[in-house]
Amino acid sequence: MYFVEVILPLSLAKTFTYSVSEAEFHFIKIGMRVAVPFGKSKIYTALVIEIHQNKPDLYEAKEIHQILDEKPIVTQIQIKHWQWIASYYMCAIGDVYRGAMPSALLLESETLISQKTNLFVDTSLLSDDEFLVYEALQQQSSLKVQDIIAILNKKNIFPVIQKLIDKNILILQEEIQESYKPKLVRYVRLHSKYDSNQGLSELLEILKSANKQKEIVMRYFQLSATEKKPITVKKLVDEANSSSVIVKALIEKEIFEDYHLQVDRVNFDGKINEKELQLSSDQNDAFLAIKDSFVSKEVCLLHGVTSSGKTEIYIKLIEEYLETGKQILYLLPEIALTTQLVGRLRSYFGNKVAVFHSKYNNNERIEVWNQVLQNSDKAQVVIGARSALFLPFHDLGFIIVDEEHEQTFKQADPAPRYHARDSAIVLAHSHKAKVLLGSATPSLETYFNAKSKKFGLVEISKRYGNVKMPIIELVDLKDKYFRKKMTGHFSDVLIEEITTALSLGEQVILFQNRRGYSPIVECLTCGHVPQCQQCDVSLTYHKHKNQLRCHYCGYTMAKPTNCHACSSVELTTKGFGTEQIEQELVSIFPSSKIGRMDQDTTRGKFGFEKIIDSFKNREIDILVGTQMLAKGLDFDNVSLVGVMNADNMLYHPDFRAFERSFQMLTQVAGRAGRSEKQGKVIVQTYNPNHNTIQQVTNNDYMEMYKEQLYDRQIYKYPPYFRIIKVTLKQRDYEKLKVGAMWLYQVMSQNLNMPVLGPEEPLISRIRNEYIRTIIIKIPQNIAIGNTKNTIQKMLNSFEAVAQFRSIKVILNVDFY
Repeated sequence: MYFVEVILPLSLAKTFTYSVSEAEFHFIKIGMRVAVPFGKSKIYTALVIEIHQNKPDLYEAKEIHQILDEKPIVTQIQIKHWQWIASYYMCAIGDVYRGAMPSALLLESETLISQKTNLFVDTSLLSDDEFLVYEALQQQSSLKVQDIIAILNKKNIFPVIQKLIDKNILILQEEIQESYKPKLVRYVRLHSKYDSNQGLSELLEILKSANKQKEIVMRYFQLSATEKKPITVKKLVDEANSSSVIVKALIEKEIFEDYHLQVDRVNFDGKINEKELQLSSDQNDAFLAIKDSFVSKEVCLLHGVTSSGKTEIYIKLIEEYLETGKQILYLLPEIALTTQLVGRLRSYFGNKVAVFHSKYNNNERIEVWNQVLQNSDKAQVVIGARSALFLPFHDLGFIIVDEEHEQTFKQADPAPRYHARDSAIVLAHSHKAKVLLGSATPSLETYFNAKSKKFGLVEISKRYGNVKMPIIELVDLKDKYFRKKMTGHFSDVLIEEITTALSLGEQVILFQNRRGYSPIVECLTCGHVPQCQQCDVSLTYHKHKNQLRCHYCGYTMAKPTNCHACSSVELTTKGFGTEQIEQELVSIFPSSKIGRMDQDTTRGKFGFEKIIDSFKNREIDILVGTQMLAKGLDFDNVSLVGVMNADNMLYHPDFRAFERSFQMLTQVAGRAGRSEKQGKVIVQTYNPNHNTIQQVTNNDYMEMYKEQLYDRQIYKYPPYFRIIKVTLKQRDYEKLKVGAMWLYQVMSQNLNMPVLGPEEPLISRIRNEYIRTIIIKIPQNIAIGNTKNTIQKMLNSFEAVAQFRSIKVILNVDFY
């Protein structure tokens, strides 16, 4: 009897045993995928993690359907790492497997399959089975895996589908087609008939009465003489202070012709920088100190102020690790940042850089997966958001976690709810690799670890090239409103500074951490505020779509003309978001170009690039945005940063509120004045004397660290305590109340540590489900593993109670 142990891509905590034939037993290796039947009639792609000869006691092992791979596509280290994630973050191993694999490698019987559109297929190259599937898709737009089983009349169809996907004929329904095409740039060149020497004189003869056209032609000749590269229409028009209408007229006269070049985003063919990267003396000291700390420690924290040139140090370290032939992983918190960084790294390492994140489609992701697995040259340096952690590294040597304090490194939903920074450290340990954490405002836990000598610590206190830190000026909103010195949400100081910056041709960034137009619509007569029907939140007003929408479940309704409660027509809006700021700017600075960057404007694969490109190319003068702007972006022409309201983050009911506000404001401020000129930051606040705001103004990280650490110790928070948050959800309020109370009592009796709850959170109902939370605080001296086992046992007995079975329980370990 021969068996394999597999993980299924379902939220199941255990592995399953399937039987195989002797031949299969000798062929299968750990890390291959097999298609297996599960349940009554479903087929899933499972992963082999063990090959053995032990018959399962509790059930009859079913046979596998077939083997999907010729060689393993998951490494043993990966499987070990996934098991660690499952046990540490208390989730099912199946969740980790499903979260880690690109979805195209996980065919299941429910997957919808359709044909790529407008594609010529040479049917003579298809096998009989492939042709049958192709033919069926001519009749209907999509098929389920079950339908294909019926058409081919055999169970073993995954290889056929896989081959058709490889031949680029089929696509899986999960992919949303992307409409934004990479940027096409329009260029002009002289029509070939004027190429000769007498061409110019002929031209001037034709154009002798058309002065404006003549000027453009002259300017074209000057440009083509000085610059040896193609000339864009935009550049020509700018240089000649003319308009594109005149260029169009010249094209119609067949004097110019226009053509497009695609500025490609994924492939790289530029020149690799031949010149050596020169570090400043501060950077070089830091570089040597990091190498020094790696001798004795696995992890090192690089704490350098914003714009101190951390990226150059990373590049230098990557160069050293590349020479040893190891792979390098570079994790970033935000997809917007990967876009900007890929360009910088490609100019050093050319095609050795691969990119992996969730906005890439299935095929691109599988390509990167395979390159990493085969240790190919194209993927020696992998840049990505947190999901890149799951790639099948062959021999990892070095991990960089940039902006390590960012909360986006922690996955919120669905499971596995892992923290990429902590998981990266564990992954590095199994590869015997080194980890560098970089940040201008490290999280308290990391800094605490560095201070207590668990991690190495290297600090840079000066900006690169000795650029001065920006001047931070506080504006007291109470006072300004009182003296009537406000225009909309702008104080006179901010307007004055924006005007100055714009007149010097510099760019401005404004930060407001709320999207939409305003978060509350209120009736002046009876005070009624429209609420979401399914969640406990007020609806946010979005002006350009003229609708109210819920930012939790996406429920929308048209903006009411009168109050739903008392039918009065006097409705007013309270609070403000990015959309309202954008509108006010249009009326205050009518001649400036204004852009907005938030979740509403960056949907789609290239959403970020569109906005970042146009801001970099200086097509936008003032950019308004939410926290996306606060993350390590680098624009050299920004001299002013305005924070519209610094208070709305300070008063979150969250033990991290002050730390987060400090990080956010410092990071936003760090976008200003990154080249020669000193930047300026205007922070509008009702509370200029608040400790945290003062610490930002003085750029005093240590002061913030000490104050927060003192509080954390008193109130039992990390880094002194570890926290597990248990969330219970159920549509029936009473049932939830009873269940939560039961669980709380069991926990507080059996765990001798603080257990708080069951608490109704700030937003106590989302998508019609009521929510309760219980918080368990585990002191540092108690073994966390045993505590987790105890908690798991309690949850098992909770599930065994019939009336509680319908309550969803979600565990979040280190939820911060």
